[in-house]
Amino acid sequence: MKNYSLFIGIDISKSTLDIIGLNPQSQITLQHLVIANTRLAVKQFLKKSAIDKSSTLVVFENTGIYGHNLSQVLSQADVDFAEVSALEIHRSLGINRGKSDKKDAFSIAKYAISHLFELELSHLADYDINKLKLLYCQSEKIVKAIGQFKSIKESELFLSKDMTRELARSNDKLVRGLKKALKEVESLISKLIKSNLDLDNNYNLAKTVPGIGVQLATYLIIVTHNFTRFSNSRKLACFGGVAPFPYQSGSSIHGRTKVSHLADKKLKTLLNMGALSVMKCDYQMREYYDRKVAEGKNKMLVLNNLRNKMLSHVFAVKIDNNHTLTHTNLLFKIYQNSLSFIIEYDLALVAEVTKTPK
Repeated sequence: MKNYSLFIGIDISKSTLDIIGLNPQSQITLQHLVIANTRLAVKQFLKKSAIDKSSTLVVFENTGIYGHNLSQVLSQADVDFAEVSALEIHRSLGINRGKSDKKDAFSIAKYAISHLFELELSHLADYDINKLKLLYCQSEKIVKAIGQFKSIKESELFLSKDMTRELARSNDKLVRGLKKALKEVESLISKLIKSNLDLDNNYNLAKTVPGIGVQLATYLIIVTHNFTRFSNSRKLACFGGVAPFPYQSGSSIHGRTKVSHLADKKLKTLLNMGALSVMKCDYQMREYYDRKVAEGKNKMLVLNNLRNKMLSHVFAVKIDNNHTLTHTNLLFKIYQNSLSFIIEYDLALVAEVTKTPK
């Protein structure tokens, strides 16, 4: 990390940005000001303040789409910036009384000074990844809406059959329209991935891992910024809430080792569905699960191990960029009697089967 002479903390809201700047001694060198949360306003601020871009670090909270304008302008202006979790900043403040946008901006700037060597500079995601994220969120909204319109069981308990029949007829029309819209969005997602060579390559490699399908492969590309955001599978496992952590202190507290609830719940859900799927169709994974359960291990613990195995396999495939060389075993998909069973052979067995007879 560079030696910065100016630390700018920005508190982001929907319509405004509260800005304050501190020097390394936590003294105010850039007085508090409020600007509009627009690209033009941010550009004018950088121009009027005449800050030294090479020695300035801008820090702000991750507020989703509200921080997109700021991130884009800072990236284009080659200003170093770090987008930090709001919870991380809040828990680092200690005892804190009162709250205002000005005070939050000051606290963010102080956080940047005290945690300078722990900060990782942020980088704006590629245009295609941002677009993919928006399309994926749109598909999630449509799926949720379909589920809501399909469910009329509660209405059937209180309304007459004639009324519920009309309600069901109306909902069916809406559901058909939503399903059509969902297919269009999924088609756009597929076209976007295929149009980008890097996205398409990593997407197809991820899908070679047992248990990872279209939904999980797409979401992994989004959250990892096409596998550039995390350096290894353990960091991604921590982010997804499948990494176990101990809970103990001294001689009196000896809690269970368990996963943390501070996680990306959507990724955790998809990993769980993938682990349940791979347990049914992958022979070695099923054998591992049965063996550990027979040894007395908790079923959810073993299932969590399968989630971690899936992530480690994805990163192994990505690092080598050739899935035929990264797996410790060779996968053969054999389809017989119209049943899609995946039979996995060990390399030793494959070598024995393919050995030429004497």
